[in-house]
Amino acid sequence: MSFSGATGPSEGLLWSSRPACREMESKVSEGGLNVTLTIRLLMHGKEVGSIIGKKGETVKKMREESGARINISEGNCPERIVTITGPTDAIFKAFAMIAYKFEEDITNSMSNSTATSKPPVTLRLVVPASQCGSLIGKGGSKIKEIRESTGAQVQVAGDMLPNSTERAVTISGTPDAIIQCVKQICVVMLESPPKGATIPYRPKPASTPVIFAGGQAYTIQGQYAIPHPDQLTKLHQLAMQQTPFTPLGQTTPAFPGEKLPLHSSEEAQNLMGQSSGLDASPPASTHELTIPNDLIGCIIGRQGTKINEIRQMSGAQIKIASATEGSSERQITITGTPANISLAQYLINARLTSEVTGMGAL
Repeated sequence: MSFSGATGPSEGLLWSSRPACREMESKVSEGGLNVTLTIRLLMHGKEVGSIIGKKGETVKKMREESGARINISEGNCPERIVTITGPTDAIFKAFAMIAYKFEEDITNSMSNSTATSKPPVTLRLVVPASQCGSLIGKGGSKIKEIRESTGAQVQVAGDMLPNSTERAVTISGTPDAIIQCVKQICVVMLESPPKGATIPYRPKPASTPVIFAGGQAYTIQGQYAIPHPDQLTKLHQLAMQQTPFTPLGQTTPAFPGEKLPLHSSEEAQNLMGQSSGLDASPPASTHELTIPNDLIGCIIGRQGTKINEIRQMSGAQIKIASATEGSSERQITITGTPANISLAQYLINARLTSEVTGMGAL
């Protein structure tokens, strides 16, 4: 969670004057404090789907009625970051709408359930670790005060989120309790701004190892290779028709739906382009491609969906250079192990092939 003044001078004044917490709480609660807040929430896919709604209607309504900006991170991850930005009153309106939407979802799910007790609404904030000490307070005094005054349960994770300097703060309770709790947390965060640079948490795609064998795509699950959905197999077959690369694994394909046993964990690792040593993964290398400008769109896809799919499937880092004036081509840089790079090239080539042959639905 980060906070910045709505105007330059007020931000400096805010930190230097340090008004009394009670006075600030009153102003924050009334939406009268002249600051712009940015609150980051961590949500699972189902929760995000509820916020977005059919054809994006729910999130559009939330944006319009609250006046807050609500942005949702890319969708190839089991977890998503929902960023809410705006003046205090807009932030709290958006928060209220989200909390009540989740309560509505719980109520609807209970109509088909035998459960008798209604579970609480739960939201997870993402907060810089440097601010968590202030939120907990000396001997846990502050977090205890927030729990008692709002009726909400508040828990601060002990560990930082992966590859970041942020922690998850979980809030549970009724929508009203959650809203009051968030207001008090905002007061604490305003009183104690982050110290030093914050490395934000970015959820990573759920990557399942993919191998190609006998023209069929498989995913690794334990000691078995499970046939992958037809779409990826078709992509691979298209790519194989156009590229000279050797498949990562050559074995007899299984019948549809049949599990293909892997004789050893070493074989599974070799099929995935990895060596059997624990720390002996092949060194990363870089490969560059040039793609005509008029075809780059089919590689990127709408809102970056296709390029994110390719990154997820291949495990490679893929960067697309910005368009340069007077150039008819764009440079793509692929970084990863040789197996990652090879698979990324397969998939990029498959996208190009499907565009050229009119098979863009693949």
